[in-house]
Amino acid sequence: MHRGYQLKKKKIINDPVYGFISIPDGLVFSLIEHPWFQRLRYIKQLGMTHLVYPGALHTRFHHALGAMHLMCLAIDTLRNKGHEISEEEEQAVAIAILLHDIGHGPFSHALEETIVKGISHEDISTLLMTKLNQQYEGKLETAISIFEGTYHKGFLHELVSGQLDMDRMDYLNRDSFFTGVSEGVISFDRIIKMLDVVNGHIAVEEKGIYSIEKFIIARRLMYWQVYLHKTVVSAELLLAKILKRARQLSLEKKALFATPALGHFLNDPVTKHDFMASDVHINAFVNLDDSDIMAAIKVWENCDDFILSTLCKMLMQRNLYHVEITIDAPEGKFIDQLNKRARQQLPVNDEQLDYFVFTDTIRNSAYRPGEDSIHILMKNGKLQDIAQASDNSNFNSLSRTVKKYITCYSKSLF
Repeated sequence: MHRGYQLKKKKIINDPVYGFISIPDGLVFSLIEHPWFQRLRYIKQLGMTHLVYPGALHTRFHHALGAMHLMCLAIDTLRNKGHEISEEEEQAVAIAILLHDIGHGPFSHALEETIVKGISHEDISTLLMTKLNQQYEGKLETAISIFEGTYHKGFLHELVSGQLDMDRMDYLNRDSFFTGVSEGVISFDRIIKMLDVVNGHIAVEEKGIYSIEKFIIARRLMYWQVYLHKTVVSAELLLAKILKRARQLSLEKKALFATPALGHFLNDPVTKHDFMASDVHINAFVNLDDSDIMAAIKVWENCDDFILSTLCKMLMQRNLYHVEITIDAPEGKFIDQLNKRARQQLPVNDEQLDYFVFTDTIRNSAYRPGEDSIHILMKNGKLQDIAQASDNSNFNSLSRTVKKYITCYSKSLF
C-alpha cells in the first residue's frame, strides 16, 4: 500500500517545547501522515485538565512527536558511548515511541475503558501497530517487538516503556510547559546525556543522580497538582458518567444524537474480545476523537432525560461535582446523608443515585522499585537502585503508593 518512503528534503517541525525537531526518515514521515496518527491532533493530551489550567490544550500528536525527538537524542547519546545500534533499530525504536499512544481514545485517560470495557490504550496501540505493519508490508516488525518488549536488546524497550522512558520525559516537560506548573520542569537534556547501557539495560551515570531525583519528585508533584487535581478528577469523572448514562439509554433503545463512530460504541457494548477480533469495531474507533464526544454533549444538554441533560449542562457550564479528597474512607453516615438529599431533591431512583453521589479512589506512585528500576551506574562500576543510591532521606516515601479517597456529589445538594 505505502511504498515510497524517500524524503526529497529534510522535514522539520517547530515544536514549542524543543524548538525545531527533525523527522528521521521517509517511513516515519509516512506514518505521521497516516490518518490514524493524524487523528491524534484531535485528542487532548490532558483530557479535561484545560478546565483548571486553560493552556492545557495540547494534543497526543504534540506529545508523540516530542517523545520521538527525545528518543533520537537518546540513541545519539548511547551510540556516542560506544553502544552498537543499527540504523534499522534506530528507525524501529523511533517508530515504537511515535506510535506508543496511537490507541488512545477521546480525551486520553479520561475515558479509558469507558468506550470499550476491559481494554487499555496499550492494547489498542499494539493492535493498530499490527494493522499498520500489514499495510506497510512488514516494515514495522522490529518496532512492534521493541514496543512489546520481545526484542533481544531490552534497553530499547526500556526507552519506550519504563520508569525513565522518553514517554514520561516528554509528558512531564510538555505538560508543565502548557499548564504553567513549573514544578514539573525536568532536566531532560542532562538526563539523556547521562544515559548508558549496562548488562543490556538502561542505567544513569552517578553524576546524573540529582537530575533523576528531581525527575521523580517532579512526577509526584505533577500528579497531585495536575493529573489528580481534584477539579480535574471531578470533570473527568463527570465525563465518564455522561457516557455511562448515554450508553444505558441507547441500550434501552432511546434515540440519541451521535456521530456514526460514537453511535457504534453507544449502541453496541463491545467487549475486548469483540474489539480485537473485528475490523468493524477498529474502523469505528479510528474515526473517534474528542470532537465526537463534545458534539454529542452539546446536543444532549437538551435531551428529555433528566440525568443526561443535567450532567451535560454541568460539564458545559463548568458546574462540576463538588469533590472531597481524604486520606481515610468517607464515613457511611455522610454518604447516606448525601443520598437522602438526592432522593428528596432530584427525580431519580435508588439505582440512579450514583450519577449524583459516589465515591472512588486515586493513587499516586512516583517511583516503584522492581524489575524496571532506575539504576545508577556508580563510579566503582556497580549498579544501584536510585532508592539506595540517593542520599535524600525522603526518597523512600516516593517509593510508596499513596492512596486517597474521593467523594463526589452534585453541588445542587447543598
